[in-house]
Amino acid sequence: MNSYLEVVVDSPLAANFTQLYRELKPFWNAEARERVSEGRHPLSFEQLTVVNSHNDHLNAVGYLARSHKPCVVLAGSGMCAGGRVVNYLKALLNDSRNDVLFVGYQAEGTPGRDILDHGPKGGWVELDGERYHIKARVHQVSGYSAHAGQEDLIAFATGIAPPPRQIRLIHGEANAKAALQARLKELLPETEVVIGE
Repeated sequence: MNSYLEVVVDSPLAANFTQLYRELKPFWNAEARERVSEGRHPLSFEQLTVVNSHNDHLNAVGYLARSHKPCVVLAGSGMCAGGRVVNYLKALLNDSRNDVLFVGYQAEGTPGRDILDHGPKGGWVELDGERYHIKARVHQVSGYSAHAGQEDLIAFATGIAPPPRQIRLIHGEANAKAALQARLKELLPETEVVIGE
């Protein structure tokens, strides 16, 4: 009997990126090529399952909720406001055997932030208009956010030649957007910097 912890990647975007990464194998750096030569392929291991279809997703959620089988599920949705992760949360948040690990920032006013703030206290979160009690343990790892910090965004915007006519800031907390807007206006005086909703 093979005893290992299954890893489920349940994200159409992640599945697409994984396939693209495989196709770009000739361009991998020396470290990645060395690991493959040692038999340590980053995208092919026995316990990896990639869920593609919505039907397979629903089956995976139901199976994990019923079986209580140990498993790592990678399902991104930004701030838990939509996407496949919501179904996992609905099915598994109420079980103290489970852990929810956030990798990166959860903005204020989002279900992800509510889970972080209220989960450790045995609170609840609203998902799709219904309350779900949080009995699962909740953790956060900082430093791995897919979102660029202010300096990265400024370097990106000021590196565009010719400068853009307009930049719209649509994601983030109000004070952070206002600070970024001020910096961009200072560095790119010919660019209209708009805070959107």
